[in-house]
Amino acid sequence: MGKPKKKNLPDLGHLCVPGLEIAVRATPKAARNAIVPAEGVLKVSVTAAPENGKATEAVRSLLAAAMGTAASNLNLRRGAASRSKVFVYTGPA
Repeated sequence: MGKPKKKNLPDLGHLCVPGLEIAVRATPKAARNAIVPAEGVLKVSVTAAPENGKATEAVRSLLAAAMGTAASNLNLRRGAASRSKVFVYTGPA
């Protein structure tokens, strides 16, 4: 899995607050990678298949690229096997 490109991603740098929970609605096996802000949740579409955690890791990488941080700064709090996920930012402010 390659590193996601920054183009066509919204600037989510304002979400880089330590301890902030980020609600995500994932769509695996999409035509292209995209992030669309919606009512209180981020709709994240990834091309990865939902098997063995590949889609979750793709969501984490795409979200980190849009936030301008490392993927290791995002920890999955809930939703490992669900489309509704909650990530927690644990990096620096």
